[in-house]
Amino acid sequence: MPNKEMRILFVSDVVGKAGRRVLSQVLPSLRKERRVDLCIANGENAAGGFGITANIVGKLYSYGVDVITSGNHIWDRKEILDYIGDDERLLRPANYPPQAPGRGWGLYQPQGGVKVGVLNLQGRVYLPSLDCPFRTAERELKILSQETKVIIVDMHAEATSEKQAMGWWLDGKVTAVIGTHTHVPTADETILPKGTAYITDVGMCGAYDSVIGMDKSIVLKRFTTQVSHRFVPAKDDLRFAGLLLDVDQETGKAKSIERIRIDLEEG
Repeated sequence: MPNKEMRILFVSDVVGKAGRRVLSQVLPSLRKERRVDLCIANGENAAGGFGITANIVGKLYSYGVDVITSGNHIWDRKEILDYIGDDERLLRPANYPPQAPGRGWGLYQPQGGVKVGVLNLQGRVYLPSLDCPFRTAERELKILSQETKVIIVDMHAEATSEKQAMGWWLDGKVTAVIGTHTHVPTADETILPKGTAYITDVGMCGAYDSVIGMDKSIVLKRFTTQVSHRFVPAKDDLRFAGLLLDVDQETGKAKSIERIRIDLEEG
């Protein structure tokens, strides 16, 4: 790969123990084989399908993740409240109130590469009402763009329309807008006219014999009875899902975008 290019891997939502198992088995060799310079993963569902803990943060780092993004489930494990402020590689959405612990973006420099800005945003359609993600992006990019042209945005949102709107809003201003949250991979990966890579949703790392990573029998019971039941992560049909980006370090524009799916052998 020419020196002026950087390769970034974005790992889709890691769901529960199954997702962590997928990551531990796939990521170390994938990083080496595809010569990945920086790995970002959404980890908000890594602890039992809801939230993340300090111990699991450490595990994700040990597998080869460099930066962890999140979303609306970031606070589900209350111990993270006392941890997130001290870990600059663990992000929460930037459009949470400023009084919330942690940070919404960071700058990270791979060996031999330029700084990479990572910005975490959360949508407002069908999700808790936060500050406007569009205005938040505009505000935070004024700071990030002074440090680097390579900027990756995790747009954690429910509605495809809101994610697509963010892609168009930031086309030419960031390197990539990557959708997370729904756990269902979409096939619309593209490079927009001004050089920003975009996908509506990367999917998930976890058990696909499920309903978005959860035991399907429990989910079906809830839908058919309308009685609340505690969701439990599923265990079977394990898959890795991610997005590989080749980036021009000088311009910050995406040169290529590739969806990656790896099925783990059972047993």
